[in-house]
Amino acid sequence: MNYNGLLLTLPKEIKLFLGIFIFVLSIGFYTGLFFVKQTDSHIPQGVQQTYLGNEDNPDAEVMKFKKSEREMLTIVHTHILSMSMIFFLAGSVLLFAKLNKRLKFFLILEPFFSTLLTFGGLYLLWNGVLWMKYVVIFSGTLMTLTYTVSVSIILNQLFSKQKTS
Repeated sequence: MNYNGLLLTLPKEIKLFLGIFIFVLSIGFYTGLFFVKQTDSHIPQGVQQTYLGNEDNPDAEVMKFKKSEREMLTIVHTHILSMSMIFFLAGSVLLFAKLNKRLKFFLILEPFFSTLLTFGGLYLLWNGVLWMKYVVIFSGTLMTLTYTVSVSIILNQLFSKQKTS
């Protein structure tokens, strides 16, 4: 069965349904990035302070304390579960886009690896592996870029003026 490009041929009602779903899913995804920016977790020192605290710095503008093991397990657990569902759903739609097979499978699979690196990296950082803050930033950035490219391709193909059934 050839499913490459099937997205372009769907009836407009299904395209609209999928488009609205991807749009709302993306609002949820990008809202999480606003939270990351609010906590300064987009820079190495901010990531470290968010999870390990900064109570040793009397000049800190906002006092932060090291997360407990329970907090870390909750963060890792909920994020890995929710992100895997986000990427499963977006990837399921992207499967039907007209796209080079290798690029398509990179865009579908990469976010799962970045999710493990990002949130596993946070747990390792919390356990004292301080260089993981750089891995967390790199993998989180790659995950976001991959998701953004995937969603752009999906929305472009859903709403392009190509043949519909």
